[in-house]
Amino acid sequence: MIKVLIIDDEPLATELVKEYLADFPQFEIQKICHDGFEGLKAIQEFNPDLIFLDIQMPKLTGLELLELLDRPPAVIFTTAFDAFALKAFDANAVDYLLKPFSKSRFSKSLEKYLQLGNNMEAIEALKNGNISNQESAQRVVLKVRNEIKIIPVQDIKYLEANDDYVNIYTKEGKFLKNKTLTFYEKTLESSQFVRVHRSYLVNISEITKIEPYEKEGYLLRLKGGESIPVSKSGFPKLKTVLGI
Repeated sequence: MIKVLIIDDEPLATELVKEYLADFPQFEIQKICHDGFEGLKAIQEFNPDLIFLDIQMPKLTGLELLELLDRPPAVIFTTAFDAFALKAFDANAVDYLLKPFSKSRFSKSLEKYLQLGNNMEAIEALKNGNISNQESAQRVVLKVRNEIKIIPVQDIKYLEANDDYVNIYTKEGKFLKNKTLTFYEKTLESSQFVRVHRSYLVNISEITKIEPYEKEGYLLRLKGGESIPVSKSGFPKLKTVLGI
């Protein structure tokens, strides 16, 4: 039996998926969830093989939900927003269904999943895929102990590379996120955040001063008193963003 969760805030959409799944007895619905938080708890409880996941939902979006999972299940995205199609596939989804989808289109998605089911390497690739947000992020979602922390990007002072993780510094303190600095360089607004060093991405609104440092080097002084090094390659980027 293939364990399934449906995570969507639209009752009509969840009923449609439930109705279409009735023709596939090998799939068993464990639970229907109506927001991202409920979906996250259900994934942790039921450990499903496959989830039907909306992208735009209250509390947590579908993509934010997946970011919080160490090993997400296989995903078929269901959404009314085709602008998110590329992001869905960047998350290594099995398929992407644009609402309202037909029974035949739904069946093709399940056939794709079943074909992958005979290829465990393909399934593992889906589960281990990185989510790449093609639009500028407005917030960062992470787990702090057993709680979910949502950080608006304007509250971020700077980010520091930490191997395969990133240290995120805010006025509240430091938080660890399992993403790379390059990921945030691509997803945070380039007019607000600048990569000044291979290890640092800085919110320009936090900069109070640029000081010369050693040979041809510079230091940034931030509002909180922090000092951030600026590399040779980072200085031209900084000048461009600051318009100097």
